[in-house]
Amino acid sequence: MYMMMTPGPTMVAENVRAARSLETGNPDLDLEFYDFYRDTCQLYSSLLHTQNESLILGGEGILGLEAAVASLTEPGDRVLVLDNGVFGRGFADFITIYGGEPVLYTTNYKRAIEERTLREFLEKDSDFKYATVVHCDTPSGMLNDMAVICPMLKEYGILTVVDSVSGMFGNVLDVDSSQIDILCGGSQKAISCPAGLTLVTISGDAKRMMESRTTPIASFYANLLAFKDYYENKWFPYTMPISDIYGLRQALENIKADGDMLKRHASVAARTREALVRAGLSLYGENGYSNTVTVFTIPEKVTAAEILKIMREDYGIMLAGSFDVMAGEVIRIGHMGYNCTEENMRKTLHALDGTLRKLKVELKAPLDL
Repeated sequence: MYMMMTPGPTMVAENVRAARSLETGNPDLDLEFYDFYRDTCQLYSSLLHTQNESLILGGEGILGLEAAVASLTEPGDRVLVLDNGVFGRGFADFITIYGGEPVLYTTNYKRAIEERTLREFLEKDSDFKYATVVHCDTPSGMLNDMAVICPMLKEYGILTVVDSVSGMFGNVLDVDSSQIDILCGGSQKAISCPAGLTLVTISGDAKRMMESRTTPIASFYANLLAFKDYYENKWFPYTMPISDIYGLRQALENIKADGDMLKRHASVAARTREALVRAGLSLYGENGYSNTVTVFTIPEKVTAAEILKIMREDYGIMLAGSFDVMAGEVIRIGHMGYNCTEENMRKTLHALDGTLRKLKVELKAPLDL
């Protein structure tokens, strides 16, 4: 088996695998499971510093993004899409599907969204029901500052939907102080579970907006209101993937017990970037570097496919290329959650050093932390 140093899915701790293998009951009829589910949701909320309710949905992280849009959007709604990355732009597709009018605020994909220019835009046009923004845009590793962007949007009466699937737990994120209305996460990134679960955190303002709709939500599976009063009624809208949730609970307990998690992510990420630059490689972004994924430009005369093949076949380490406008242009190294250790990164950089030298790439210095 190869070591996955990709920007998700990540490797999984043994105690998480063990939790997923526990004998299970019937999640629809076992009343104790409703307590377990609720308590797991509350643990997740507490780790993100929020009093808002969280829900666990049975589906990969994209489900949360679509569910947020489906639950808020009515035909004709103007929705602001903050677009400085592939996933940022991708929200527009969901908005269109559910009858909304996406208005793109597009900026340089190599730079984080800037407070001054966004405010200048909002001063001219702030007539939006809500806005979508990506915390860490995984294809580019671009990190946007939720503590600045979301409160600003709220100043103009604009609710926020935030995709932090690959940002949370590796970068600082405080939901309540950032005034985030719907936060979307996924199990397979820094949480370090297998793919299969979405987590959403919903503010009171977001709930009121959903409940005041004049048209029904045009989905069942992507309808966040379907979970209303689930605990009081002891009724889930669909059968919960109980083994996945057992594993998630253990992964969240691991995060709770890891007091140095954010500090370790910051250190490993900074030293990885420094090592790449010291060796003469170029980072893709100009600023806004995430602590969960590092992205560098592929050197001349070699291809992404060549690098990825040698890394996996000769060194047993999987990295990732990218897609869309960055297809074939960059390599992505994931250092998030259970993957984010100095030992793992040393092995990865040593392997990358050997790979590039095999491909006759001249490095200015050895790749090492």
